[in-house]
Amino acid sequence: MLSIGQPAPSFEAQSTLGPIRLGDVLGKRPIVLIFYPKDETPVCTKQLCAVRDSKSQYAEYDALVLGVNPGSLEEHRQFSQKFMYDFPLVSDADERIRKLYDVGKVLFFIQQRIVYVISRAGIIVYAQKGNRPTSEILAALQAHRD
Repeated sequence: MLSIGQPAPSFEAQSTLGPIRLGDVLGKRPIVLIFYPKDETPVCTKQLCAVRDSKSQYAEYDALVLGVNPGSLEEHRQFSQKFMYDFPLVSDADERIRKLYDVGKVLFFIQQRIVYVISRAGIIVYAQKGNRPTSEILAALQAHRD
């Protein structure tokens, strides 16, 4: 897992809302990167529904929220449509983004669940494993409002 204080690595990838070029956003607005194991699983669904239901709270910080896992773009589209996610789900099929962010694996094949908050300055200001409460993520955004 990357440490607080490190610059956030840039990446380009396809998402449910089109191409994502993190370099275009780094330094301009805060980013919440949610690495989650798999679409259509109970905990992942709950975690991403919490993001969807907190859209206005994330908007107060102009935060870009991205869900990332190795699923295909088609799997992400179906998952996103089913639960009406209005934020991008990024396909990391080659696991390049996972490796950039030092997200490990559980049982050698399941991506860990990690949430990163990246400040407007492009620095990691929050890095925690697990399904983190929205209030905790928003507190990190508030504490690092640049």
